[in-house]
Amino acid sequence: MTKSNSKFQAGAEKQRLMAQNSADAAWRFWGPYLSERQWGTVREDYSEDGNAWNYFSHDLARSRAYRWGEDGIAGLSDEKQRLCLSLALWNERDIILKERLFGLTNSQGNHGEDVKELYYYLDATPSHSYLKMLYKYPQQAFPYTALIEQNRKRGRDMPEFELLDTGVFNDNRYFDVFIEYAKAGIDDILMLITAHNRSTAPAPLHILPQLWFRNTWSWGYDNSRPTLSAAGTGDILIHQADLGSYHCYFDNDPDLLFCDNETNVRHLYNQTTAGYFKDAFHEYVIHGDHRAINPQRNGTKAAGHFSFSVPAHGKVEVRLRLSKNQNRQPFHDFDALFTARRTEADDFYAELQTALPDADAKLIQRQALAGMIWSKQFYYFDIPQWLNGDPATVPPPPQRRHGRNSDWQHLNNADIISMPDTWEYPWYAAWDLSFHCVTLAMIDPAFAKNQLLLMAREWYMHPNGQMPAYEWNFGDANPPVHAWAAWEVYKSECQCNDGTGDLDFLERIMHKLIINFTWWVNRKDADDNNVFQGGFLGLDNIGVFDRSAPLPNGGRIDQADGTSWMAMYCLNLMRIALELALHDRVYEDIATKFFEHFLYIAKAMDNIGGEQCQCIGLWDEEDQFFYDVLRSPDGKMIPLKVRSMIGLIPFYAVEIIEPELLDKLPDFKRRMKWFLDYRPDLASLVADWNVPGKGNCHLLSLLGGHRMKKLLQRMLDETEFLSDYGVRSLSRAHHGQPYVVGCASSQMSVYYQPGAAESGMFGGNSNWRGPIWFPVNYLLITSLRRFAGFYGESFKIECPTGSGIFLSINEVADELSHRLTRIFRKDEKGRRPAHGDDEKLQNDPHFKDYLLFHEYFHGDKGHGLGASHQTGWTGLVARLLQPHP
Repeated sequence: MTKSNSKFQAGAEKQRLMAQNSADAAWRFWGPYLSERQWGTVREDYSEDGNAWNYFSHDLARSRAYRWGEDGIAGLSDEKQRLCLSLALWNERDIILKERLFGLTNSQGNHGEDVKELYYYLDATPSHSYLKMLYKYPQQAFPYTALIEQNRKRGRDMPEFELLDTGVFNDNRYFDVFIEYAKAGIDDILMLITAHNRSTAPAPLHILPQLWFRNTWSWGYDNSRPTLSAAGTGDILIHQADLGSYHCYFDNDPDLLFCDNETNVRHLYNQTTAGYFKDAFHEYVIHGDHRAINPQRNGTKAAGHFSFSVPAHGKVEVRLRLSKNQNRQPFHDFDALFTARRTEADDFYAELQTALPDADAKLIQRQALAGMIWSKQFYYFDIPQWLNGDPATVPPPPQRRHGRNSDWQHLNNADIISMPDTWEYPWYAAWDLSFHCVTLAMIDPAFAKNQLLLMAREWYMHPNGQMPAYEWNFGDANPPVHAWAAWEVYKSECQCNDGTGDLDFLERIMHKLIINFTWWVNRKDADDNNVFQGGFLGLDNIGVFDRSAPLPNGGRIDQADGTSWMAMYCLNLMRIALELALHDRVYEDIATKFFEHFLYIAKAMDNIGGEQCQCIGLWDEEDQFFYDVLRSPDGKMIPLKVRSMIGLIPFYAVEIIEPELLDKLPDFKRRMKWFLDYRPDLASLVADWNVPGKGNCHLLSLLGGHRMKKLLQRMLDETEFLSDYGVRSLSRAHHGQPYVVGCASSQMSVYYQPGAAESGMFGGNSNWRGPIWFPVNYLLITSLRRFAGFYGESFKIECPTGSGIFLSINEVADELSHRLTRIFRKDEKGRRPAHGDDEKLQNDPHFKDYLLFHEYFHGDKGHGLGASHQTGWTGLVARLLQPHP
């Protein structure tokens, strides 16, 4: 056994990951790849006006076949989502069989779209050998109408009306439905459903584990159908051309129901076509319509129907096994296998969490990582087929050929991708994914690396070099953090492998990122002067104007954040090139290129008019802060003096070069020295280049010592950016002093909004005018760590500003980490800020330790806001909980 292999003998889960990564065993072939929502997505929208939410509604979802994917509660599928497995429920009160999650569309919610269900991802291993989630199901009729009507009545100045507000959980009249999966082998899957009645009275519950095939036969490409059929032994025989044959076994002989995963044209379109349609189980279970299900007991969708009266404070169980192998006693080792997989999961996380200080930190981290794993989704979208329509269907409206995403004709995605979440964002977003990968590298670096590479592959990246932003508009520009993430993932793996990193990954991603960098330079620098205009750059409503739209009076915005992101991009690529240059001297030239380009950007930030024009810069000397600058059509330059995260993003452009590294790369060292001597005007802009820091290293940064101190003073001021829960996205100074600017005969303003957005910009779905956002805070912390690597422990800054307490930069980073993790941690009264003021969430033993990793958090109180299951970048809390070395 080799030395590298011996490391994996510590645990079964690590052995599985090693087998997966060496292609010996496909442990990730089956996984939690089924979305919680496919309805209302862009992929399923074939409308003229592009209103995806209205075209394919939740109400239509039970009766209409999906074109591009499937959804279900607690769902599992193979990696191409050919065969799906999920849960359906009925409490004998609902008007709809609960097969998928419900939520409000963008126009229905007073703060945009939002899921209106309670569910939690509790545990998962990266090989998916063990998975666990919880769905909370009311015993009363699900309040669909109340949720829609009450949110319709509320304005943007009011909170959302949530499921808990309806009273359906009062007196504990609900079921806790735990869904667990355990793998006996790569193609042998056990499913355990345990439903607890939390009320003081017995209650009826129907449980229907469902199996079905994604509809691949109705579109005119392949008419062959897979089959599900009842066997004489009580199991379901499964056959699909690529998967081969499987068997599905149910314990305790439920009624087996069959239909087809096809649109109910009778119900939706008044056609007389005969058939057993997608909504058959809804019709059979709720309305007692026996004609809806196939009496021949075969089809492309099937379920086992269990009916219980669950005792007060009691529970019931349903057991299922999906296996490639025929098994005469499928449940004889069921309990033992579950016990083994739970123990192996505990062992896997025990090793990861050795340095965590307490049980609460371990609980938070484990649920955060579970959410990351559960949010891996199968994503299928072929843009040419979507635009042109399918041979067997009605052609789409002609407007689509020139509408949304029509210039992404190369894009053909059919992969497992890390999603922001499985309901509100069941699609990828490029900059979200970069942060996901940094977290996922803690437990599965191979998957993290493959995800970063995937976004740069030719069927994702545009031929012009742009990376796809997100499904709503692939052509939008996300902040260019891919190189930063690649370097972070590389370093993370080095730390786990005795300093050895994956140079092949680093080289592959480097080549693609150079192409993407060139796109940025060619497309987002209007005057070719190294000042950038990237659009909204993921920060939605942070500014006075919609930065992705033409300005009302013409002109453009030169962006402090867009320019800083590009400076950061240069340093990230330089660092990667320097690492590669240690093994291939060719990369010294590339490192030099990005070193020099960084200096040009640093120069441009101080003089955005260019070399021949003495104009203002992005740094405002009077306010000691960075601002966007509005260029009006008549040539005037007006700083947009909104103190926001935009002005803190220059912190991110920082890198340290060690003297030992320079000595190993003489060509780079020689060219660098020549350039700094030849262009002293540029050298003077780089922070303390000629002053060696800790260990005689050198610092590259947009911030000299003076500017860094001034920015830190603002950032660490609790009356401005510093909250008890991290750094706000907008200074609290704008609470009493909104920033107002006149434009096109009207007044436009920005004021501090610590909670949900009162602005309708970008649909009002997220807010960057005061709340706490994990990704930008995490980048601040990692940047401060780099500054600390240069300045050491002797450099002190007052934190909080005005407190009289002076901390080193590393201690400031620790303090920010502490404030961010405080959002989830219990305080001295046992309350978690993330839960807000809801007493049930704070105190009920069946709620208080189940966590939601929201999209963003209230700037003053810390409670969760936005998409409630945005585990993606908020999953960075798992990283922050690990003690910094």
